[in-house]
Amino acid sequence: MSKYNSELTQREQERLKLRRDSDTKAAELAKMEKMLQQTKNLLDKKAESGSESMDYQENMVEDLEEKVRSSRRHRRNSLHHTQMLESQMKTVKGELVGTLDHLQELRNVLRRSQQKAEERKAAMEKLAAGHR
Repeated sequence: MSKYNSELTQREQERLKLRRDSDTKAAELAKMEKMLQQTKNLLDKKAESGSESMDYQENMVEDLEEKVRSSRRHRRNSLHHTQMLESQMKTVKGELVGTLDHLQELRNVLRRSQQKAEERKAAMEKLAAGHR
């Protein structure tokens, strides 16, 4: 049973790590969105700058926008993976409970069988002693 508990603990730790990673990605996403907004504001202020400067800034904005999109995709994937692991963990936990119940039932059957065998043995010994 402790083996199964360690597996669950390991899975729970995986799930917590994924959640922390997801939260970290959310913070990074917010930071990138803020940087993107600041860059857009700078672009608005420097509209009179030369075309070379504008091209560089536009590329920078496009890069930041792509990073934001990528971070959003990664976060969605992380959340999906976390939910999938949680579902699997619930399934395994249910199976373990069922297995434990079955093992307890088998243990009870074994005890009853052993008790009956001991009673039969005692009865046989008593009969054997009575025939002597």
